[in-house]
Amino acid sequence: MKTIRTRFAPSPTGYLHIGGARTALFNWLYTRHNGGEFVLRIEDTDQQRSTEESTKAILSAMTWLGLNWDEGPYFQAQRVELHREMVQKLINEGKAYYCKCTPEELEAKRKQALATGKKPKYDGTCRDKNLKKSSGSAVRFRGLQTGITIVEDLIKGNISFNNDELDDLIIERGDGYPTYNFAVVVDDALMNITHVIRGNDHVNNTPRQILMYQALGFDVPKFAHVPMILGSDKARLSKRHGATSVMAYKEMGYLPEALVNYLVRLGWSHGDQEIFSQKDLIEHFALEAVGKSPAVFNPEKLLWLNAHYIKEASTERLMEEMKLLWSEGTDTGDAVFTQKVIADLQPRVKTLVELADMADFYFADQIQYDEQAAQKFLTSDVLAHLKAMVSAIPSMQKFSKEGLEEFFKNFTQERNIKFKAIAQPLRVALTGKTVSPGIDEVMVTLGKERVIQRINAAIDYIEAQNK
Repeated sequence: MKTIRTRFAPSPTGYLHIGGARTALFNWLYTRHNGGEFVLRIEDTDQQRSTEESTKAILSAMTWLGLNWDEGPYFQAQRVELHREMVQKLINEGKAYYCKCTPEELEAKRKQALATGKKPKYDGTCRDKNLKKSSGSAVRFRGLQTGITIVEDLIKGNISFNNDELDDLIIERGDGYPTYNFAVVVDDALMNITHVIRGNDHVNNTPRQILMYQALGFDVPKFAHVPMILGSDKARLSKRHGATSVMAYKEMGYLPEALVNYLVRLGWSHGDQEIFSQKDLIEHFALEAVGKSPAVFNPEKLLWLNAHYIKEASTERLMEEMKLLWSEGTDTGDAVFTQKVIADLQPRVKTLVELADMADFYFADQIQYDEQAAQKFLTSDVLAHLKAMVSAIPSMQKFSKEGLEEFFKNFTQERNIKFKAIAQPLRVALTGKTVSPGIDEVMVTLGKERVIQRINAAIDYIEAQNK
């Protein structure tokens, strides 16, 4: 049986966006499910818009998502001579011809066709003139003018196109560079790509490309066009719906497995299952389960998935992911302490940026009190309780959740108060805030020395306010 080979072929004219990442993911999963080979090809023939920076950004995003490739990256611009050879082959066989129509003439023809209710396709002016190459002349593919071309789409089913409605496409521009539609055919054929899985916006290119495969004597690959991704307003996904760059999600504190899990569910399903490991996805992915309708991007669902994966991750893993996200000046040199902080917060956050923001008080040398919280809870009424507590803590034998539970029980009984009388004052003293993980968790993570220092600082603050 022929080895399945798929490819992802982005243009390096910007970042890797969500739609492109999902296309890459579907190709990668289909390949891995079938034990095939996944090829990465950078389509950089647009010399004016392609940049090395964009190429690096795309490769970084692919690597972050875990979409490893078996071959490549190949660069289309380095294959131009191959494309030109194939153009010449078609010219020699009478399957392509030179065209010297100027852009202005073509625009005039287009406007005239539209004005008379005709399809604005090339009218074949140069088709039978047997022109020779001249300065600025382009090369057009001599399309069929009768019959139909059927696209056997693995997702959408069979789609028929009348050949007389297809253009004689330009396959080499006047500057000697091949066009996208031609270069992609040559590269896919010579790289033995068996399955072309790409966005629905390429459907209308496919019949033209099939005719080129046949004219060049190449096998036609299988095609699968995946539905578009829409925003909540059912318009095509754009920046107004939120971030569209893959790496923007990394910067916002998302885990790659959360984004992968979310993207694969945009148009594909396996029963009612929502959470998928990479192993699950490789085992279950099938093009037959990809829907035909556009998928709607839901940021809240992605956030929910991210919270799940943060909760499930090891503290060692999260510490690595957090390296560039900590607030400036945060000293995370003590790995044991940092992992304790992460363990306290990971069940409570939806992004790693949120975790970094919430963690500030753990690492602070001096607590900054929320003004309203301090006014309400750091008052003279609790001064005696805090002094008694800071005197008792040093002699605690077990500074653990269980030990603190016992300590607070005895402390409140001895002072004939309820725990809530000191809970919020203590929380504000330790964190500067009225919301935090459980007081016992915070105290255990901070450790006895930091706890004593912060309670003493709160006592000093109260005394200073009452002078």
